[in-house]
Amino acid sequence: MKRREFVRKASLGVAGSAAVASTALAGCGSSTSDGGAATVLTRPRVSWQLVSSFPRSLDTIFGAAEVLSKRVSELTDARFTIRVFPAGELVPYNQVLETVQKGTVAIGHSASYYYIGLNPALAFDCTVPFGLTVRQYNAWMYHGNGLDLTREMFSDFNIINFPGGNTGTQMGGWFRREVNSLADLNGIKMRIPGLGGQVMDAMGVNVQVLAAGEIYTALERGALDATEWSGPYDDERLGFYKVAKNYYFPGWWEPAPGLSFYINQDQWNKLPSEYQAALAAAAAEANIDMLAEYDFKNPAALNRLLSNGVQLRPFAQDIMLEAERISLDLMSSAAAGDAAYRKVFEDYTGWQTDSNQWMRVAEHTYASFAFRDK
Repeated sequence: MKRREFVRKASLGVAGSAAVASTALAGCGSSTSDGGAATVLTRPRVSWQLVSSFPRSLDTIFGAAEVLSKRVSELTDARFTIRVFPAGELVPYNQVLETVQKGTVAIGHSASYYYIGLNPALAFDCTVPFGLTVRQYNAWMYHGNGLDLTREMFSDFNIINFPGGNTGTQMGGWFRREVNSLADLNGIKMRIPGLGGQVMDAMGVNVQVLAAGEIYTALERGALDATEWSGPYDDERLGFYKVAKNYYFPGWWEPAPGLSFYINQDQWNKLPSEYQAALAAAAAEANIDMLAEYDFKNPAALNRLLSNGVQLRPFAQDIMLEAERISLDLMSSAAAGDAAYRKVFEDYTGWQTDSNQWMRVAEHTYASFAFRDK
């Protein structure tokens, strides 16, 4: 089955499951007579644990897993339940994939660029510098080859993946002092993960990777000069504005960071088909819901930050151009040396080229006019 059809199939499956569920629940604990044979209809009770890469305090990004859990329970009359654990409670934030791979837990929620050390092409499951926007990413995943290609990668880890939320284009982060040119980046200590971190490293930044809960203290104590996380709503909750007032944009390294639900393949295979359909539909809902919630919460959060003395600053043009050049060089070099990486890279960038042509016609033209200062 083409992956692009999975949302439609999942929705139909859940609708069909409702009919099956009604019959099953009607038969639970009772018997029906058919030629003297007694038949008991029931569905299994399944309880899973989900480990997240995100703290509970970041309610929107962590909340995507809760949306999934709630919807699965509702669609299965609470016979399939998923308990959600925040980062650090069962496993560290950057060990979610391996934990699901081993089957220690059945499902995880994470950002795949945390694991590019295991497979560099996993970055495309999340985001790459100067990559797809959220609309382009969802189109590639649901209707292009994205889900097929990423599932091919995840099969090496005994995992089946589902899109699990997106923040949209992120901010460029918090800097204790102004960064007015490429030269100003040299030597600064910045928390930034993934391929974006590799690009910053090539531009002279001392790159560090920390969990969300560790960033503020490091920034406050001067162990970090800069950090990125997400956008106004999450960044405000983490308190970065209290110790760094320069808020840069755009987050060119994360134009549309897509999160993923990782499901252990063996555990997935054990699920009844109606539970699989419920889980797929719930993941699709969580994917859409997270972006909508961030789009609703970020404007008010940005206004609050500005009222607290935060200064919005665009990255200098020389930084943007050099970052774009290095990003393309890094990905092209990886593609040249790895056929599996090249397969994903060429499909991803090919779709981006085609999509950009259309997006320039209507979307960009309208946005440039509508979003202008008035």
